[in-house]
Amino acid sequence: MIKWRLILYPFSVLYDGITRVRNWAFDKGLLVSKSYDIPVIAVGNLSTGGTGKTPMVEYLIDLLANKRVAVLSRGYGRKTRGFKYVGTDSLPKEVGDEPAQIKQKFGNSIISAVCESRVEGIDRIISENTVDVIILDDAYQHRYVKASDYILLTSYDKLYSDDFVLPAGNLRESRKGASRATCIVVTKCPVDLTDQNRLEIKKKLRVLPEQKLFFSYIDYQQNVISEGELLPLKSLDNQTIAAVAGIAKPAFFFKHLEENLNNVVTYTYQDHFDYNHSTVQNWSEDVIITTEKDYVKLKKFKQLNLFYLPIKNKFLGNKLELNDLNI
Repeated sequence: MIKWRLILYPFSVLYDGITRVRNWAFDKGLLVSKSYDIPVIAVGNLSTGGTGKTPMVEYLIDLLANKRVAVLSRGYGRKTRGFKYVGTDSLPKEVGDEPAQIKQKFGNSIISAVCESRVEGIDRIISENTVDVIILDDAYQHRYVKASDYILLTSYDKLYSDDFVLPAGNLRESRKGASRATCIVVTKCPVDLTDQNRLEIKKKLRVLPEQKLFFSYIDYQQNVISEGELLPLKSLDNQTIAAVAGIAKPAFFFKHLEENLNNVVTYTYQDHFDYNHSTVQNWSEDVIITTEKDYVKLKKFKQLNLFYLPIKNKFLGNKLELNDLNI
């Protein structure tokens, strides 16, 4: 790994230079960021993925339950282009897997849309709807919009302070980009994280005095869910389980299942994987347990005995609240 980083480092220097010039141009007003009269919350990361953006977006939707919320995503992996509203019956290939998941969970309590251009997407949403706040999913680097709040996520097992810019590492921009954050959330923490651990992480991340730092963990629910059934996870212990995940960092998901069930076979696919009939024919186990993100793509295969394991984003100690945001 070290050898490859040394080989790729010159390309990282070049990529870092390009992103620094771009950020400088926005900071100096040479490239224009558009502001809005309503609050816009951008959720994202410095790395290429695996920090838990979707659980954080869902947490914010719950937090803003008394407001009219719109969620705008790029719709990564969809086969369509341009602006499109997400409906409860929208297919992942039309809007992307994560927007489909969020809309199916929250229904008409939120407005959901996808658009490559966040400016175009926001303009369209606010011209056609009454909205109190807009959440931008995976938009930390999308600087053509000036958000009122930036929530920066970094995974406990791979802090951005320990990473390098692409391609030698996984950072989309320099660590200095963290200075734009209103709140920094260290995700996927162990539940027994000590105060000393938190202080050490705060120092490593070089959190600014005006920034707020939070620590969160993945809370796996006790039941698995299918279209018409809810079962305690433990009730499946006497069956063979295919654990299927097409997400950036599936290790936590697999570990939880292996700790709670005896006969688990894991199947790993790339993030946003597009499942087909030949793929699912490889699974011969009694039950398929997958992530909620994968479930929206797999439920069309009616022959599968398919369930998903829900998760929630929960905080250790102080949790992110409305008064931490500019709303």
